[in-house]
Amino acid sequence: MGVIQATVLLFGSFFVMLLGGVPISAGIGIASIITALASGMDFSIFSLTAAQRCFSGVDSFSLLALPFFSLGGNIMNKGGIAKRLVRFARLFVGKVPGYLAATNVLANMFFGAVSGSSVAAASAMGSIMGPLEKDEGYDPNYSAAVNICSAPTGILIPPSGPLILYSITAGGVSVAALFMGGYIPGIMLGVFVAGIAIIMAKKMGYKSSTIVETESPWKVAFDAIPSLLAVIIVMGGILAGFFTATEAGVVLCLYCGALGIVYKELHAREFYELLADTMVSSSTILFLIASSSIMSYVMSYTGIPAAISAGLMSISNNRYVILFIMNLFLLIMGMFLDLTPAVLIFTPIFLPIARSVGMSDVHFGVMLIMNMGIGSVTPPVGSCLFVGCGIAKVGIEGVTKYIVKMFAAMVLALLLVTFMPIFTLLIPYLCGLVPSFWW
Repeated sequence: MGVIQATVLLFGSFFVMLLGGVPISAGIGIASIITALASGMDFSIFSLTAAQRCFSGVDSFSLLALPFFSLGGNIMNKGGIAKRLVRFARLFVGKVPGYLAATNVLANMFFGAVSGSSVAAASAMGSIMGPLEKDEGYDPNYSAAVNICSAPTGILIPPSGPLILYSITAGGVSVAALFMGGYIPGIMLGVFVAGIAIIMAKKMGYKSSTIVETESPWKVAFDAIPSLLAVIIVMGGILAGFFTATEAGVVLCLYCGALGIVYKELHAREFYELLADTMVSSSTILFLIASSSIMSYVMSYTGIPAAISAGLMSISNNRYVILFIMNLFLLIMGMFLDLTPAVLIFTPIFLPIARSVGMSDVHFGVMLIMNMGIGSVTPPVGSCLFVGCGIAKVGIEGVTKYIVKMFAAMVLALLLVTFMPIFTLLIPYLCGLVPSFWW
């Protein structure tokens, strides 16, 4: 079987199963098995190699960081941290039109900077901001759209679980460099969404804040400091070499758990439920990684990554054209694939292409995660879209008309990050983590 036929069979069978409702992890594994056998691989050798690849794919100390950061995000969601961050964010944007929408964006950026999860941010902020916006007469579809589109800042502003996953998949790219590289793109994404949200709010006649805060701004800021301190502890510890990214996840869980107890928001029963939820979500990710390891093996055996690379390079040798095509493809794929499988599938395909046009591993990783984050707000498989709509109790059709304009702003931010490496690499360069902040 030729490379083209193998590519069509692998991805074609996968998407057919995806449309048929087969779980993504199972679809990846089944499509890989079908392609391997159709390519003439000996079944006994393939089955033995596939088992070894599954085990080696999840046998990584660095992978422990994912459940710990996931648990930390869940603890913050339930531990009263989100509410304090919302009050703190309102101090900065209370005077702008549609201040609650702007507060939602800023609070998602703060919460994402602590939790590292876009879905957790969409859930936490949607449940807090939704009722407040409804009381002030905001269109629930508009409120949900703002919450959904600003949630992906959480996977760019560190700490970030997806950036850790990319680091492992790419073969050990510096987590510290990726974390530092995510700051400016994450902030840009939030600012662009907030700008569109404020313009839309002004046109719809939404006013600035009329709420009279019973406590002084200093007291509100003081209450938020312990929550924001989690970022300093995690990032400072990693950069100073006190602990690894995995150990940072443990520190985050312990710190946020202690805060939840101090705030009297968490009890033994809640901790049990949070641990159970984290175990379920982590097992799903591990199954995805295991099945994706089989797909990576099959793609290498059939020569699919090399063929795709050669195909792209035959279109043009101009890096900007190649990166534009790559972004277009990833944006489309992000509409159909969740973030975790997308990172596992596309990193081994596109990272060699990015390297061939002079793009650093850190720059490509941030661009990839940003693409997938934008994809999470679009139908039909957008995780943030479904969580945000579910929390707000609104339909996808009503939200989409507002998302379209914000989506355009998000794509603009993506293009700036893609074609201007300084936005990604400047902070890592200043920290001595990368050799240059340009091509």
